[in-house]
Amino acid sequence: MSKKSYEEINAKIKQGKAVVVTAEEVIDIAREEGLKSAAAKVDVVTTGTFGMMCSSGAFLNFWHTKPKMRMQQVWLNNVPAYAGIAAVDAYIGATELMEGDPANTRHPGHFRYGGGHVIEDLIAGKELQLRATSYGTDCYPLKKLEKTLTIDDLRDAFIMSPRNSYQNYNVGVNCADKTVYTYMGLLKPNMGNINYSTAGQLSPLLNDPYFRTIGVGTRIFLGGGIGFVCGPGTQHDHSGQRTTGGLPMGGAGTLAVTGDMKKMNSRYIRGVSMLGYGVSLMVGIGVPIPILDEDMLEFTCVTDADILSPVCDYGIKYPTGEPPELGYVTVAELKSGEVNFAGKCIPTAPLSSYPMAKEIATALKRWVSEGSFLLSRPAVLLPTVEGYERGE
Repeated sequence: MSKKSYEEINAKIKQGKAVVVTAEEVIDIAREEGLKSAAAKVDVVTTGTFGMMCSSGAFLNFWHTKPKMRMQQVWLNNVPAYAGIAAVDAYIGATELMEGDPANTRHPGHFRYGGGHVIEDLIAGKELQLRATSYGTDCYPLKKLEKTLTIDDLRDAFIMSPRNSYQNYNVGVNCADKTVYTYMGLLKPNMGNINYSTAGQLSPLLNDPYFRTIGVGTRIFLGGGIGFVCGPGTQHDHSGQRTTGGLPMGGAGTLAVTGDMKKMNSRYIRGVSMLGYGVSLMVGIGVPIPILDEDMLEFTCVTDADILSPVCDYGIKYPTGEPPELGYVTVAELKSGEVNFAGKCIPTAPLSSYPMAKEIATALKRWVSEGSFLLSRPAVLLPTVEGYERGE
């Protein structure tokens, strides 16, 4: 079996000789040329995903004021940010609501604006209203601040998300006899519709199911700029059931990621309002997969028909904490527009965008091909199935 190293692949990238394809394109290459030949030919496979990722947020630094201030409470466009860090640092979460939002007092609430929208507006270069208060100290005497700012007025602004890019995810249905409003969208009663959220065969973590190449320090496409994997995301779990091809049949792995917001593009970071649920953030992520050997090439040949996702009841079981899984369907079935499940023909709809995932994978392919994006060997690989031999 022929093998390649990160160093060899990066050398080819610098020389403009690397063969870079998307996770969609590699499927046909392997089918036409065979795994062995394709593994020798292809150097990098690029992936992409664009979907709602609630566990996202941003650290912001506002520069020191004159006179100085230890910000105790901070609002941006009337959305609270957490300031219990240091004098002029704050963290704004994607799901934070605007102060005074009626939420679900008149169900279903509309949730017009929140933390995710603040993050999008900052990246888009829009003006925001900053308001800050403090109790005042001898070294930080200022007690109140109000000003208009843009991202250019910030000392630092970077995404720091504790859980992004789920490896696989639930498919939402509703077994109750009334409509429910969830983070999986509006679900009609008696399994009247199915909502799903996945990039399927383009999904980053499904193209490296055992985390052979993804870990702390992996360089990624994040929000239109360059970001990095910080480590396993919260709720990272590699112990669940897998298909015979090694693909997880549930959420499984996640990523903690970071990146400079000043170099991002609001096309790939968008605030979201979910009727009856709240606010969130659509995040674009792309991960390059180095083809170190034939096994790695085979992993990147995953197709939508190979991926099994759990159909979960969000009407009765999920809210109570009971196991919500009702069975499994393939991503290919979901993308067809309707699924035959439990004796019913149920229409499907995506909450994520496959065209945007494809755009991200294609943009990352271009960056690597042009030599502006090199691969980084992870300092520490992410946790994976016990006993699995990863090698290089």
